[in-house]
Order: sequence, then C-alpha cells, then structure tokens
Amino acid sequence: MADWMVWFILMGVMVILEMFTGTFYLLMIGIGLAAGGVATLAGLAGNIQMVVAALVGIFSTAALRRSKWGRLPRSHAARDPNVNLDIGQTLHVDAWSGVAGEARTSRTMYRGALWDVELEHGARPEVGTFVIREVRGSRLIVANHEK
Repeated sequence: MADWMVWFILMGVMVILEMFTGTFYLLMIGIGLAAGGVATLAGLAGNIQMVVAALVGIFSTAALRRSKWGRLPRSHAARDPNVNLDIGQTLHVDAWSGVAGEARTSRTMYRGALWDVELEHGARPEVGTFVIREVRGSRLIVANHEK
C-alpha cells in the first residue's frame, strides 16, 4: 500500500471517530493527516510528512479552540435553569420589608419550607406572584411575574 493511502485512511478513521464524539477536534487532527498525505503526494521525505501533519493538526486545533465553535458558552450557575430547576418557578409573597433604596426582602413558603426572598434590581415591591431569577445560597432572587 502506498504511503499516501495510509495517510488518507488514517484521516478517514479520524473523521469516523469524530462522528461519534460530537466535537470538531478529531476533525482538525484529520485535516493534519490529510496534509501529511498531500505532503507524500508532493514527494516530501517521511520525516517532513510527519512534521507537516503535526503542524497542520496543531494549528488547525488551535484555530478551532479560538473560534466560536471551540468555546463552551459560560453561564452563571446561579441563573442557569439547567443547573438549578428552581429558576423560572413562581412563588407568592405576602409582604416585603425594608425601605426604598435598600434591598427589599421577605420570607415566604416555597416547596414546603420558609425561604429568604430578595427583590431583583428594578422589580416592584408589591404583594403577589414572583418569578425566581437566581438562587444565592439559601436566598431566592425574584422578579415581578408578568401575566
């Protein structure tokens, strides 16, 4: 079997493995292997082929890492409903304490227990139903429920 065939078969294996992982990193290594195959077809020596494959693989992986597809979206866990299932749930507040300009707080029943509740910045301190926006320790940060 010719050397260029080995490079392209390895590239095919990487592409197939990539389909099982769901990331693009093995695809970038496959591009490096394809570059090694092209270097073979160009008539370069074996050690140069490996250097070309390695450099192209490294640079394409680094380029992917810097792109928008290589970065995981970062979210604040206290506000992420995928992390904390209380986010987005509603609760009823009967009374608020605190004066204007200070953090408005309350204690209310939620899921069978008393919780400390704090108004989100910009929310109106009125009696009624509120939506949980964030959880800070044992304190629920809530906003007005828009009907």
